[in-house]
Amino acid sequence: MITRRSFTTSFLAGAAAMVVTSTTSAKTQSANQDGKPSLADDPAFPTRYRTVDIDGASIFYREAGTPGAPVVLLLPGWPSSSAMFRDLIRELSANYHVFAPDYPGFGNSDIPDRSHAPYTFDALGEAIGKFVDKVGINQYVMYATDFGGLVGYRVMLKTPQRMKALVAQNNPLFLGASPWFGPLVPYWKDGTTESREKVRQHYLTLDVIRDLYLVGVRDTSLIDPEQWQLDYASLQRPGAADISLDLLYDIRTNGPALKSAQDYLRAQKPPTLVVSGKNDILFPAESQLRYREVVPNAETHLTDSGHCALADKSGEIARRMHDFLGRVL
Repeated sequence: MITRRSFTTSFLAGAAAMVVTSTTSAKTQSANQDGKPSLADDPAFPTRYRTVDIDGASIFYREAGTPGAPVVLLLPGWPSSSAMFRDLIRELSANYHVFAPDYPGFGNSDIPDRSHAPYTFDALGEAIGKFVDKVGINQYVMYATDFGGLVGYRVMLKTPQRMKALVAQNNPLFLGASPWFGPLVPYWKDGTTESREKVRQHYLTLDVIRDLYLVGVRDTSLIDPEQWQLDYASLQRPGAADISLDLLYDIRTNGPALKSAQDYLRAQKPPTLVVSGKNDILFPAESQLRYREVVPNAETHLTDSGHCALADKSGEIARRMHDFLGRVL
């Protein structure tokens, strides 16, 4: 009997290659809820797959849209990559210039050796800040989910006034106490090899990654299983698992960064849209509503989905973004 845990690393690595090939070449038609094709189907707005050198590492990114249009910077979460934005990129590209980078050690980007390049949120923020400069982005709308907020807030704080609007999707602004983080607490407290190994055995599994996509979703038949299989297969690359363990450990240091982000957003009050899955096992609805404590006029739309809301609600999220950005930019 084949179980979820019986997938082998070699099978998933092969599956990942097939997924990358199929997803980068497929042009799946998108449609609005009324069944009408969206502008994203226009072949004039293809997604391009590029790399740029950042401190000697090749950083992969997806780019679509028209140069000169307002820029939307898409920052992914853990353990995913820019692949999570495939559908959203197509939906936005007719009106915006969209960039979606893979962090060092994630997706199709290089994996610099940990002994020379420590993997912390400060380091990822520095890398994405350099990416923004290297590809010539002057101002941007930031779309951040999960790790994307912890990275993006650092970019925002280093170059104030460049962020014209914020779109938060299942993205923390305050430290939370979800049971999902429970197994991390001993690791955060002692940082021992034993605690690290327990975290590896719990979090770096196909079941945990699959649950990020499925828990809280009403109709799981809408979720393409290749998404979590690709994320899991990416963790099997040499060095990638230890990078994730480093960053999961570094979560404990983010209190000051989150406080600085709250202070900045409270003072500047940038246009803010929250489009989150309300059934998230990490950052549930009440945590997403807290954006209004900092930005009282934040527009909040909690969709009936889970942590990876784009996996089944990308069309709805894209429509919310088009409406919001059409009014605030």
